[in-house]
Amino acid sequence: MPQVWGNQVLPRLTEAALRNDGIGRYRSKVARELNGEIVEIGFGSGLNVAHYPPTVNRVIAIEPSLVARGMASERIAGSPVAVELRGLDGQHLPLGDSSVDGALSTFTLCTIPDVRLALSEIYRVLKPGGSFAFLEHGASPNQGVARWQNRLNALQQRFAGGCNLNRPIDRLITAAGFSTIWIEQEQLPGMKAGAPWSYFYYGVAQKPLTI
Repeated sequence: MPQVWGNQVLPRLTEAALRNDGIGRYRSKVARELNGEIVEIGFGSGLNVAHYPPTVNRVIAIEPSLVARGMASERIAGSPVAVELRGLDGQHLPLGDSSVDGALSTFTLCTIPDVRLALSEIYRVLKPGGSFAFLEHGASPNQGVARWQNRLNALQQRFAGGCNLNRPIDRLITAAGFSTIWIEQEQLPGMKAGAPWSYFYYGVAQKPLTI
């Protein structure tokens, strides 16, 4: 993928595609479960900033795109919650073990190259009993749609910055050791039913209190 496309164009297209009230309602629904100091994986252009609840007092933001970071600057400046842009890689979080109260990921687990490593890092830095809130698109339970997701996945990765259509988000989170508090699966609002990118997962998982 040309660098101009991946570095300059794609962050802006992502912002445009995911900045709407329909998706915003789901951002609020998962974020409201968080409190204290949290780490946000794939902070992007800061679309979640408006949805942080009053119970969150600090956000450590992980985002590799310098363009997205620049786009987020105004949102960060206006945020009532302190936001610190710290790390670049969700696979290697610059945080100590059991050091944060919560974690947030929205439309990020699809793109991280080693999603299992990223989830293990989230698990590592969460305090026991800490919450992991997520909103992600992924594999459809509809076999016909799933076949198209598998067929188109390589093309999607090439033109969408490594994004995968077919990751089973619920199973990946469970396999990482999290307990599911609640999880929902739905058609993405505003998307044509059956579109390969239209199925999404949202909910909250928890690092067990005793390990």
